Amino acid sequence: MHRRIIAPSALAAASLLLAVPASAATFAPGAPGIGDPYYPQYGNGGYDVSHYDLRLQYQPRTDELQGTATILAKTTQDLSSFDLDFLLDVSEVRVNGAKAAFTTSGEHELVVTPKTPLAKGTQVTVVVRYSGVPSTKSAYGFSTWHRTPDGAIAADEPEAAWWWFPSNDHPSDKATYDVSVAVPDGTQAISNGTLQSTSSKLGWTRYNWRQDKPQATYLATLALGRFDITTSTSEGGVPVINAYSKDLGANDGAARASVERTGELVDWLSGYFGPYPFSSAGGYVPNTTTGYALETQTRVYYSPKQFAAGSNASVVVHELAHQWYGDDVSLKGWKDIWINEGFARYAQWLWSEHEGEGTTRELADYVYASHPADDPFWTVAPGDPGADAQFDLAVYDRGALAVQALREEIGDDAFFALLKGWPKKHAYGNASVADFQKYAEQVSGKPLAALFDTWLFQPSKPDARDAGAASLAPSAAVKAAQPKSWKKIEATNDVHAH
Repeated sequence: MHRRIIAPSALAAASLLLAVPASAATFAPGAPGIGDPYYPQYGNGGYDVSHYDLRLQYQPRTDELQGTATILAKTTQDLSSFDLDFLLDVSEVRVNGAKAAFTTSGEHELVVTPKTPLAKGTQVTVVVRYSGVPSTKSAYGFSTWHRTPDGAIAADEPEAAWWWFPSNDHPSDKATYDVSVAVPDGTQAISNGTLQSTSSKLGWTRYNWRQDKPQATYLATLALGRFDITTSTSEGGVPVINAYSKDLGANDGAARASVERTGELVDWLSGYFGPYPFSSAGGYVPNTTTGYALETQTRVYYSPKQFAAGSNASVVVHELAHQWYGDDVSLKGWKDIWINEGFARYAQWLWSEHEGEGTTRELADYVYASHPADDPFWTVAPGDPGADAQFDLAVYDRGALAVQALREEIGDDAFFALLKGWPKKHAYGNASVADFQKYAEQVSGKPLAALFDTWLFQPSKPDARDAGAASLAPSAAVKAAQPKSWKKIEATNDVHAH
């Protein structure tokens, strides 16, 4: 037997370790990513945010933004440090009132080291003071801050927050918001939720917006510029706030003729999806060169290009459907994008049927027949399309085919109960495709694994004899007639092409 000799210095170190509480050894940095395989560096580990309070000042002439973000959160592990997703220049960070050390890391990480480590389960207040010119910042070779002739907008997916506020930027960490923005008199600031108040002082007007329901970071929006703002209330009692840039040019009339139907369409969608889940609805159309639309919560972003060919209520239906499918119930991970896009596209099909321009069955037959078996369209799996194909056309159209196949399989009674029940069951939370399948089986009383696998996961065209496909066109050789609504639906194919 060999006796181990321990030097006096080692003994001293060992006794020192014994004097430290056992829990201290567990303090560690929070992960720089929340764990989403599509976007490994998005979001952060170690804490959960409950509220963002953003107090901002913006100068349209120079694109300068100054801000103080107060973030309320709770730790989910013992933290020695944690990350925020952010790009602007930080001057000070405080954690629970005490100044904290901070540095940057990677493409978009702000690393914060509090003066005292944070135990798991601790309520934390983080204050970040910052400034910068958002249009000069980029990460991974792109920017989601879009300048306009009279200001700027922040609206993009799957990321947009980094350019205007520090956050835990992943849909699985939803929070409420207060957004207060000072802009020069004559400029307006528009955000999510309801306008609580405005005040003017020394040439500046401050707009105070509140989103009192949980909201994913990518659904937070900011529009700064000169707008014509309209307000109304839907027949169902939902307040509607819309805004249009004062220099939309030839697209102005078509944009208004579409977006001003928001109240009517919210009420109509409520008949399928249940009560509208938020305190207000609406949209805004800035003078931007982008081509997409985005379901920013309660205040949908529309590009003027969406209306270049004339009015299109179908795109408004698509984005408003997201208020239930995507905003109220958000995806757990970005691979669950079908729950957002498949159902928003299917809402357009329902609207087509309502307008007498093609039934959902006719649209399904047309889509099915329009793509031969060797079309790459069928190689994209809407149930897990991969980051590169997250907004591929197949996620929309094959995704809507999957919804129609489900409807045919379980029958209208169960299907429409499912449409209303899903937003209620997971209200203001997050859910996955697997969760949806489980719920659909509970509602219908039928096993649906084969149908979901066929329509959402197999990289091939479903055969007429496969589960759920028998209801659609019997073979690729059948050429279904193009429904009257198709051109308007097709015009929305690039709503997320950004």
